[in-house]
Amino acid sequence: MRLKGVRGSRNVEDRRRIGGKAGARIGGVGLLVVLALGYFAGIDVTPLLDGAGGQQVTQRAPTGEEERAAEFSSRVLATTEVVWSGVFRDQLGGTYTQPVLVLYSGVTQSPCGGTSGATGPFYCPADRKAYLDTDFFATMARQLGAGGDFAAAYVIAHEVAHHVQNEVGVLGKVDAARRQSSQAEANALTVRLELQADCLAGIWAQQVGGLLEPGDIDEALNAARQVGDDTLQRRAGRVPQPHTFTHGTSEQRSRWFARGYEAGQVRACDTFAARSL
Repeated sequence: MRLKGVRGSRNVEDRRRIGGKAGARIGGVGLLVVLALGYFAGIDVTPLLDGAGGQQVTQRAPTGEEERAAEFSSRVLATTEVVWSGVFRDQLGGTYTQPVLVLYSGVTQSPCGGTSGATGPFYCPADRKAYLDTDFFATMARQLGAGGDFAAAYVIAHEVAHHVQNEVGVLGKVDAARRQSSQAEANALTVRLELQADCLAGIWAQQVGGLLEPGDIDEALNAARQVGDDTLQRRAGRVPQPHTFTHGTSEQRSRWFARGYEAGQVRACDTFAARSL
């Protein structure tokens, strides 16, 4: 991805050298999309979401690789601001409110609970901020087989897509529906939410086409496949259990990203109206 000359976003909160206390968990929509990439699909992360009871936590010093990741993230975030401001104006007839991207190392706090880098990137609707441990990009390449700068950009675009869903009211509606559903039904709703975010990330990818290099879209599609529920469960040595899926299969995730990329229209991303995912 050609980002030389692209300005960095002003909406970055860098906590990588700040210690603090892990925040207490809140209920409701604030917990809906934690683990938005599905990094630990099928694994019980409740202890991670409950906060750390106010215990003191410390940050590790960022590495040179993480410093480069931070600069990269800031520039990618800036491209999402331009894209979604235009899409809200031209397709939705509204004004886009930009989210904040929180960069941290190891552990931080959020209104959605105490946060460890092990949980992967996520969006917290309670404060309208996306959270990213800058070491996660290296984890994607080493452990998930999803290397490349555009794979990393896809991660950021996916989290921003959850903010878009929050802005248009989708997150609140899904949260209300989940509260009245069985666990299996709630999981199915979350799958549709996540696939819509992938589709919206695809719209962003189309809009920044002038910045793309050969192979970039393939990197994003591969990243989407590598974080599919079925792939992650197999990687963990498990037989995939569809009723536990919360993010979609590898095929579904890559297909909905491609759909957004090809269509470029928000209306093409209505996963909730789709009979088949």
